[in-house]
Amino acid sequence: MKKLEAIIQPFRSEELQTALKNLGITGMTISEVRGHGRQKGHTEVYRGQEYQVDLLPKVKVEVVIPDGRLEEVLTAMTAAARTGKIGDGKIFVLDVLDAVRIRNGDRGEAAI
Repeated sequence: MKKLEAIIQPFRSEELQTALKNLGITGMTISEVRGHGRQKGHTEVYRGQEYQVDLLPKVKVEVVIPDGRLEEVLTAMTAAARTGKIGDGKIFVLDVLDAVRIRNGDRGEAAI
């Protein structure tokens, strides 16, 4: 199994959720997070004062999938989150050794 962690722009989260649902993936965790990559934030003006915003709002989407679906899910997630501009985000792929459904004890892919 693989765990995909996508850090994306907040306004692209609906498109990403729809893309995953269209693939039949309904189990996901979505969190509001803050951070920056290469762009290192930006400056804003508030009430005449200029200040540096270092940590930008992002959305983190986590999903666990069977190994055999990795490429199709990565392709769909990338297409849904891409705007073509700096700050689109990243998708991290991690190995999942096991999963346990607490309710009934299902393990492995049966638990996802």
